[in-house]
Amino acid sequence: QLRLVESGGGLVQPGGSLRLSCKASGSGFTSYTMGWYRQAPGKQRELVARITSSGITTFTNIERGRFTISRDNDKNTVDLQMSSLKPEDAGVYYCNTAPASVARWGQGTQVIVSS
Repeated sequence: QLRLVESGGGLVQPGGSLRLSCKASGSGFTSYTMGWYRQAPGKQRELVARITSSGITTFTNIERGRFTISRDNDKNTVDLQMSSLKPEDAGVYYCNTAPASVARWGQGTQVIVSS
């Protein structure tokens, strides 16, 4: 069973950058497409970006060009580099497989974008 732990969130000013990291333990990480998801206050959780096992990336429109997703299959990690952050980027960020598995949701890491 894959277990996922997110880190790297915090408070950042608009226009700033933040790097989120997800550490996976258990088996099978290298075979999964992995995703970063965001749940903004009062909204449903949504996929922000995903990366296949071979490194092909997909982003939603508002994140393209500002966010980068990467993975290290040797370290079992998947990172989300966020730049030019906007207040609407705030929320709790989670990593999971894509499509997501209910059993794999972790605690997430909170991102606050505020001056």
